[in-house]
Amino acid sequence: MGGDFGSEVVVAAALRALGGDAELNLVLVGDQDELLTRLAANVKNERISIQHASQSVGMDEPPAQALRGKRDSSMRVAIDMVKSGAAGACVSAGNTGALMATARFVLKTASGIDRPAICSTLPTSDGHTHVLDLGANVDCTTEHLLQFALMGAVLASAVDDNARPRVGLLNIGEEAIKGNEQVKAAHQLLEKSDLHYVGYVEADGIFEGAADVVVCDGFAGNVALKSTEGAVRLIAKFMKAEFNRNMFTRAAALVAMPVLRSLRNRIDPRHYNGASLLGLRGIVVKSHGGADELSFANAIAVAAAEIEKQVPILIESRLNSVMEQREAS
Repeated sequence: MGGDFGSEVVVAAALRALGGDAELNLVLVGDQDELLTRLAANVKNERISIQHASQSVGMDEPPAQALRGKRDSSMRVAIDMVKSGAAGACVSAGNTGALMATARFVLKTASGIDRPAICSTLPTSDGHTHVLDLGANVDCTTEHLLQFALMGAVLASAVDDNARPRVGLLNIGEEAIKGNEQVKAAHQLLEKSDLHYVGYVEADGIFEGAADVVVCDGFAGNVALKSTEGAVRLIAKFMKAEFNRNMFTRAAALVAMPVLRSLRNRIDPRHYNGASLLGLRGIVVKSHGGADELSFANAIAVAAAEIEKQVPILIESRLNSVMEQREAS
């Protein structure tokens, strides 16, 4: 029921996702009458059902208020279903703060994890990279950054079939003298870990494929993400303006259309929608609030992949192993 477009987009995306995955089963959580109206003739699809929830969380509602006063919100009911095992994952385009607070309260963090982190994929020159944290934790300790690195490596290994993903630490330079004390200390911890740590990565290195996992605190990660989104929109706006400048540039646009379409598909943020709340004892995926049908369907696919690979169990197992090694040494 959340996001900028509510159930209209979510129902359409659910039907699209079902069409692309024969093993998928979905439960739409929210106002039953509204969802039935949206489904219309598709209501008889055996792989989609409705779980009524009498409340919803506003996009600007304080997380604490939503947690205490909205126990029958669509967000809370969906996460409760993950907790009980009635669902394998929750996907929401709703209030990010409320989603994180509710998920953390209901599902709890995995053993060895202090704070969950928001992780998403960004395109690179030869594929994609996983970046975390993207805003859940503005202030982080060096231990938090190590935990983020471990979680990101487990995710990349599982969903990308990458046995030893390269892990980088976001910094303002690649030289050892660069960065604040927190980043330098985290660098030393990561060097001592058994991760495939490749050192510091600058922001432009994210898109050059310098690492399969890029770790940072939530402040730097969110700034990097929003800067990237803004730059993509600016370039698209400039290109449109230039191609519409006169009849000759419009003719050139027609000739270049196949290349432009291919470029758009490669960098289309809709294909990278679906940020995982890693570190919880359950799978929760956050969709962008402004997601359209294609974008939200991709977030559903992210959740389905994490269910298949049992990502929370893998993360907890990896963290337990690290803790045991520390105690032994």
